[in-house]
Amino acid sequence: MRIVIPFAALVLLASTAAAQHQHGKPGSAPEAFTASPAFGPDGSLWLARPMGDRIAALRSTDLGKTFAPPVMVTPEPMNLDWGPDARARIAVDLKGGLIVTFGVFQDKNFNGRAYFSRSSDGGATFTRPRPITSDTTSQRFEVAGVDPAGRVFAAWLDKRNVAKARAAGRAYPGAALAYAWEDGDADFGKTSIALDNTCECCRLGLAFAGAGRPAVVFRNIFPGSVRDHGVITFQNETTPGPVRRVSVDNWKIEACPHHGPTIAIALDGSYHVAWFTDGAARKGLFYARADSADAAFSQPRALSKPDRQPSRPYLLANGSALHLVWKEFDGDKVVVRWQVSQDSGKHFSEARTVAETADASDHPLLVADKQRAYLSWLTKNEGYRLIPLGDQP
Repeated sequence: MRIVIPFAALVLLASTAAAQHQHGKPGSAPEAFTASPAFGPDGSLWLARPMGDRIAALRSTDLGKTFAPPVMVTPEPMNLDWGPDARARIAVDLKGGLIVTFGVFQDKNFNGRAYFSRSSDGGATFTRPRPITSDTTSQRFEVAGVDPAGRVFAAWLDKRNVAKARAAGRAYPGAALAYAWEDGDADFGKTSIALDNTCECCRLGLAFAGAGRPAVVFRNIFPGSVRDHGVITFQNETTPGPVRRVSVDNWKIEACPHHGPTIAIALDGSYHVAWFTDGAARKGLFYARADSADAAFSQPRALSKPDRQPSRPYLLANGSALHLVWKEFDGDKVVVRWQVSQDSGKHFSEARTVAETADASDHPLLVADKQRAYLSWLTKNEGYRLIPLGDQP
C-alpha cells in the first residue's frame, strides 16, 4: 500500500533530524532549507530536499499536496553545503531516470566537493553518491541539466587552478567555470575548464540553446575586480564560446555577493537573464534580453525598488510564455512577485504578488509540466507550495 505524507509532516521530520544531528554541538553549521523541483515524463513532481545532514528525494502524484515517504539519496550523514546560494538539485532525463547533484564541505575553509547520484528505477533506489570530478581541490555551486538530446551536462565553480597558481607564486582571483558531460548513466567524463577567474561564490544559471549547446550565466570577475555577469554559450559539446557581458553594472567588490543570476532561452532563440547587483551604475534587481546567442543584451530593466529589498530572481521559458519571479519585502512580509511575457520578453505583464510568508523561506523557483508553469516555494510557516501560474496575469 502506498503511503502519502503531507509536506508539513516532512518539514517537521527534517527539523527533528536536524535537531538530533546538532544536539550537543553548539555553534555547529546551519542546516540548509531548500526544496528543488523537477517534473518527470509521467507527470510526477520530484523534490530534492535536505533532511538534516542527508539528501532525500520526494515524489508527489498530486502536484505537491502529498508525498510518498522520502527516499534517501545519501545513505550516510554528510557535511552538506549550507551556503545561501547552494542547494541540492534534481533533474529527470528523457527516459525518466533521476539525477541528483549536491555539494558538501570538505573543511572549515569552505572548500567543497560536488557529488551526484542516479536512480534508474523510478526513484525507488539511488546509487551511492560519487564525486562529479576526481579533483579534490574544491568545487561548489554545481548545476546539472538534460540537453534536448538527453545528455546530462554539469557545471560548477572549481578551485583547481587556484592551487596551481599559488604553488607557482602567481595570483589567481576567484575560481574557474568547470564542466563535464555524463558518460552514460555511470559517471561523468573528463572535466574541462570553460573560463578562469570567475566569481567563486554565486549560483550558476543553466539553459540549452540546442543539443550539445549549454548556455551558462555566472558572476564573472572583469578587469578591476568588477563582479558583473556574463554568459557563455557552447558552440558544441567541447567548445565554450566567448563571454558575453550581460550588463556593465560596475560592482567592484573584493568579497562574495552570494547572489547568483538566472537564465532562460525562449523558443525563438532569444536569451533572458535576471540578476542582482550593488554596482556603481545601478543597484537592485534587473532583467535584460538578447535576440540571440550572438546579440548584445538590452538596457537593463529594474524589477522593483531597492528599498523593497528585491532578491533571488528566477526565469522559465515554457512554450510561448516567459515567466519571471523574485522575492521582495513589503515592510511586513516577504512576497513573491510574478510577471509573464508572450513576446519573448519585449513586454511583460504588470508584476503581481502570487505568494507571501511572514517567516523564513527558500528562493522562489519555477517548474513546468506538460500543462503549465508553477511557482515552487518552500517556507517555514506554510511548508511546500506548488502554485499554478497562467500564461496571462
